[in-house]
Amino acid sequence: MYKNRLSYSSAVILLFLAHLSMLGLVFIRGSIASPINFLKLTGAVVGLDVGYLLLTLCYKQMTYTLDFMLLCILNMSLIFQSCFGGIGLSVKHLISCVMCLASCEAGFLLTRNHEWIRKQKKFIYVIIILLFISIIFFTDNQKKWITVGSFSVQPSEFIKPCFILVCAASIVELHEKLKIVFFYISKDSLILCAFALFIFALQWWCRDLGSLPTFGAIFGCALICRFCYPKAKVSKRAVAIGCAVFALVLIAAWSFAPEYVQKRLHVDIWADRYGDGYQQCEALIGIARGGWLGVGAGNGSLHKIFAHDSDIVFATICEEWGLLNAVLTVMLILIMLMTVLMNPPKNYYHAMMTAGVTAAFLMQMSLNIFGSCNLIPFTGVTLPFISTGGSSMMSCGFLVGMLKAGQSPLFQHEVLKRRRQKQRQKARKAAQKQKKVNA
Repeated sequence: MYKNRLSYSSAVILLFLAHLSMLGLVFIRGSIASPINFLKLTGAVVGLDVGYLLLTLCYKQMTYTLDFMLLCILNMSLIFQSCFGGIGLSVKHLISCVMCLASCEAGFLLTRNHEWIRKQKKFIYVIIILLFISIIFFTDNQKKWITVGSFSVQPSEFIKPCFILVCAASIVELHEKLKIVFFYISKDSLILCAFALFIFALQWWCRDLGSLPTFGAIFGCALICRFCYPKAKVSKRAVAIGCAVFALVLIAAWSFAPEYVQKRLHVDIWADRYGDGYQQCEALIGIARGGWLGVGAGNGSLHKIFAHDSDIVFATICEEWGLLNAVLTVMLILIMLMTVLMNPPKNYYHAMMTAGVTAAFLMQMSLNIFGSCNLIPFTGVTLPFISTGGSSMMSCGFLVGMLKAGQSPLFQHEVLKRRRQKQRQKARKAAQKQKKVNA
């Protein structure tokens, strides 16, 4: 017990040191126009640390690794976003961080019981259908946003966790198969494929093709898990047919992509520096200007570029904080995803859920970072936990809660305890009946 408390205390100290060191860099190298703005930022960062750490003491967990890492990343994100173009407190991003933490706890509580959440799939189907309807009928001219005054919501972000829950399946569901022509396919897999087709068609209609790889990664990960589950019998012929169909779909998508996508695929950004390649050119110039250590918080110029705090936020961080700090931030997110390996998932349902969440994060991070660096066509996808956007932050927080639910050993202990209690109660009732019979 003493060692656990010591490790918890050490983690708290490291957390505060990480954020205080970043605030120290802001104070030393940043362009602080008003000391009050710097004090507001410091108070917000320290307050969020203290508030959330006190909240975690109100409920018992066997591990706080993901909670600490998420809090560390979010406060780093708050410091980044509050320094673009001048030192100050980004109240909007602070609210998004709080919503992300709350969403994480909600995701953990709702998905930790795999038996319960598996039984709620019909309601998850209804939620996805309602999100489809909201996108089709209530978004502004295929802009993916529902805007009410100054408040806006992106419904497609909330499809991601729901789609991952649809992708997750237990061994029992995978064994319940139907014979269609010459193939044996589970009913759950058919529903999954139907929702995947609807999502891809909807993303195409919304001209949100940048999000298609993320949903494709989730769907592909689900198919692999379904083919490779224990005692699964998959013929080589079925695998070959699946690969051929996938290749044909990629070729068709590449050939019949809309005109604006074709431009991004074949554009020479330096030849069209003030046209379609403007953002990427400025992003590359900003990365080069920042070097390894950056020009200092608030001293950059990328804050004048559209979507500097969302689509090309990696380049903006590289300019002001340096490539070293930007890479360390990305590595911290990757380490958070790797922590699920410390405690293996409790069951196959949580294993599939965890794999889907990890695939979504890795794909989204790759699209943002490689797009900013012009290694792939620019997609306009946000960087998880770092880019601005309340819908994206809430969705990412819920996904981290799902990761925590999949690797937390506490629930497994409680389930075993309840099962033993039920077994004891049944044994007592059986013994009482036997006594009555003997009497």
